[in-house]
Amino acid sequence: MPRFELPPEWAPQSGVMITWPHPESDWRPWLGAVEPAYMALARHITRREKLLVSCHSAEHVASRLRDAGADPSRVLLREIPSNDTWTRDYGPLTVLDRGRPHLLSFTFNGWGGKFAAPLDNLVTRRLHAGGAFGRLPLTTMDLVLEGGSIEVDGRGSLLTTERCLLTPTRNPHLDRSEIEAQLRWAFGVTRILWLRHGHLAGDDTDSHIDTLARFCDPYTLAYVACDDRTDEHFDDLREMEAELRLLQDPQGEPYRLVPLPWPAAKHDPEDGRRLAASYANFLIINGAVLVPTYQDPADDEALRRLAACFPDRAVIGIDSLPLIRQNGSLHCITMQLPAGVV
Repeated sequence: MPRFELPPEWAPQSGVMITWPHPESDWRPWLGAVEPAYMALARHITRREKLLVSCHSAEHVASRLRDAGADPSRVLLREIPSNDTWTRDYGPLTVLDRGRPHLLSFTFNGWGGKFAAPLDNLVTRRLHAGGAFGRLPLTTMDLVLEGGSIEVDGRGSLLTTERCLLTPTRNPHLDRSEIEAQLRWAFGVTRILWLRHGHLAGDDTDSHIDTLARFCDPYTLAYVACDDRTDEHFDDLREMEAELRLLQDPQGEPYRLVPLPWPAAKHDPEDGRRLAASYANFLIINGAVLVPTYQDPADDEALRRLAACFPDRAVIGIDSLPLIRQNGSLHCITMQLPAGVV
């Protein structure tokens, strides 16, 4: 009987998985603007670990990666059809089964049916069938779950939001206790920490935790804080902050809380809708933390505060303003692959 354990993001990694934007994805109108963000991401990742790229055209992506200065010896390209590029939400969640990596493939239904995602839902299984993960076992889970909706502290605690996991468009046949039971079994956690508050305008995910609050280590939570009383987010994020202050670690101690700065409102230049800019959407990799920046005066302060949370890692900003045109950011387009996966 397997005993699964989901390692925290700061655990040693073998690589990161991404899906490259392509003309048949929703990125088609903005490919010229968004590819540089992927190129910068690839350059920094391949300096430290491998990069598994699910792509539409391996020849095109190889050319772009050469232009970016990515290390070709650390790049694995696989031509796999996809609807879009939010790998965090359909990539494999890798658990350890008595120390050995074991891939879990959950159902991805386009964030509760908001968007068609039949190809995305198959990406992990097609990569596995094609040998991208060697001989590692893969279990297909009968549960709608996105990787961006959960955070673990590596000590048995899982942090998530009610607005996402309890929405009836994902698992209407399951109640809260049944969802908790599945989380405990799949990820080896003993505590589920639920947040009732917290959202970002322009977010399609129903309040994914990776846009709101993140574990930096077993004792520290960095979170989105709004200090503008006139902003539509102020009241809800203040309520979320109050909830975070009440959380305790497994030893009964409060977590160390690090508020992240609030960038100025960003709007789509074509239709004026507000975009979901969050500094909490950072990616932890071997030796570094890659942080989304938004060409905003608050960028430098966000990098400074996160550098204090990760004193043993380089903290590197990556311009992610193009990414939020599709309502996601840096963490949303990546999935870390723990040691032994690629």
